[in-house]
Amino acid sequence: MKIGKATVPRTAICTSDEHTIVIRGHDLSKELIGKISFVDHFFLLLTGQMPSAGQAAVLNATLVAIAEHGLVPSVQAARMTFAAAPDAMQGAVAAGVLGCGSVVLGSSETAGRMYVEMDAQMQAGRSMDDAALSVMKAWRAAGRSIPGYGHPLHKERDERVGALFDAAKAAGTDLRFVQIAEAAERLLPEVLNKPLKLNVSGAIPSVLLGAGFPVEGLKGVPMLARTAGLIAHMVEEIRQPIGFALSYQATREVEYEGEVPAGFGKHA
Repeated sequence: MKIGKATVPRTAICTSDEHTIVIRGHDLSKELIGKISFVDHFFLLLTGQMPSAGQAAVLNATLVAIAEHGLVPSVQAARMTFAAAPDAMQGAVAAGVLGCGSVVLGSSETAGRMYVEMDAQMQAGRSMDDAALSVMKAWRAAGRSIPGYGHPLHKERDERVGALFDAAKAAGTDLRFVQIAEAAERLLPEVLNKPLKLNVSGAIPSVLLGAGFPVEGLKGVPMLARTAGLIAHMVEEIRQPIGFALSYQATREVEYEGEVPAGFGKHA
């Protein structure tokens, strides 16, 4: 059966022939390699447009901000996986990336979608404060947490937040979503009955959305950034292994509470 034109699978990202590789309409070898940064290339791949200097600066700042944060669960998973399978670095890095969920790293996307909802209400005529309160109350009524606020370690505002906001201001990108994020922070006690400060997962989408980054790609930014950190941990694991030590630590710290056979733990 002949496939109609409208149903032919399509892509606008890449094509090639025997002489040329084309990326978003650009000759990879002649126009991109050695001429643009990886950040520029990432933005081009996602949006089809070359970023302005300001857009590139903001995206670069977010990638630097989230690439590394110590022995978080995703890093521990990667290092322990590598300890068990040192012949498969890609599997260990994948194990870490699989930990990019709603609690670690993935909350940037969720916060961004919340800010977009607030912005949509503002475009419909509501004030920023009314829009922020309305969306947050609706999210809580639906049993959803408010993403991008609060941190187990950084009880005051995460220092990365101010650094990212300063980068966006210096870049001259749209600060509308930064203002929305800060309004939500100020009004959050009316929703949760306690103050919570912005964290980096709230700052990242607020500056990226203002830089024209697509909301659908927000989760990819911390994933891409953290991949760089995971590779660094893999190299360190090769040179200075701690994967099994992390595993042994769990064995020492966790107390077994199930039943045991008669005589278990007693030596003759």
